[in-house]
Amino acid sequence: MPDSNLHKLSALGQSVWIDYLSRKLVQEGELARMMDEDAVVGVTSNPTIFQKAIADGDAYDEQLKEILESGETDPKEIFLQLSSRDVDDATDLLRTVWDEGEGLDGYVSWEVDPNLASDREATTKEAQRLHAWVDKPNLYVKIPATEPGIGSIEDMIAAGKNINVTLIFSLERYKQVVEAYIRGVERLVEGGGDARTVHSVASFFVSRVDTEADKRLDAIGGDATRLKGKLAIANAKLAYEHYLQAFSTERWRKLEAQGATKQRCLWASTSVKNPDYRDTMYVEELIGPETVNTMPEETIEAFQDHGKVAQTLTDGLDEAHQLFDDIRAAGVDYDDVTRTLEEEGVQKFADSFAELLDGITSKRGELAAA
Repeated sequence: MPDSNLHKLSALGQSVWIDYLSRKLVQEGELARMMDEDAVVGVTSNPTIFQKAIADGDAYDEQLKEILESGETDPKEIFLQLSSRDVDDATDLLRTVWDEGEGLDGYVSWEVDPNLASDREATTKEAQRLHAWVDKPNLYVKIPATEPGIGSIEDMIAAGKNINVTLIFSLERYKQVVEAYIRGVERLVEGGGDARTVHSVASFFVSRVDTEADKRLDAIGGDATRLKGKLAIANAKLAYEHYLQAFSTERWRKLEAQGATKQRCLWASTSVKNPDYRDTMYVEELIGPETVNTMPEETIEAFQDHGKVAQTLTDGLDEAHQLFDDIRAAGVDYDDVTRTLEEEGVQKFADSFAELLDGITSKRGELAAA
């Protein structure tokens, strides 16, 4: 389907990734089909996604039995063995995309333990371990953009390791992420490393911003409600504005001359949570070159069916800046919104990770009793 809506979107310079990974997705040919029919060129995953995949059915039972027979009892290590096989298989499937695209796409993302988000050194150590475990050039290790995470991101980039920076909600945090990436590349080059070998994306979360802001606007009521459903898109547009500025400086051009690649914006959480909103709005309003949109299956299906394809990402920047003033005047504290979302985001992943480990322990007991 080379003329599908998602192929047309890709032609405008935005890469389509899918935001989940499971054994069935890879082994039963669904990912290969989506690569062909839906222009999918990358995969992201997180503890919530893996929790659902492992809990659903018996796809992991055979490997789990093998792990148990080996004597491993730590639920986290069992999870890493289970998920690493999916990540390894998916990187193999997407390797041709990576090869043909000179490292632009074809990546699979694997997330560090979210319980380490407040510890720079522990996060870095875990990220190094995951990169060594699946030693593929098209692996991204995901590190959350917490304050300690920023330092870990810089350290990993300086070590020449690909990083997907996740859970970015605020413009200030995004600016820190970009700075950490550029500093990391500078350190890599200063240490004699090859800037061409390291890649990164900055995962800027979208729909959750509206969910939190809309709740506060509803509580204020009156004229404030006219601002609902607007902050998330404005937020992302201004992030992209900073991207264009940060990667056009003389400082960056010196690195680019040595083969460094830009850290692209990746739009995450692009499914629409409010049924009153158009179900493709977080794709349609954020289409632009040198970006990624990672979508759940239902958003891919919706956009293929009725999505509107046009370059929109740099439209309405004046209105986006004005919206921030209007939101503030209405009584919504943007900084508190994004701080709340960052804290909740880390906690949700940690909760899913705990549920995942509990599920593995439960399934381990079932298999042992069988």
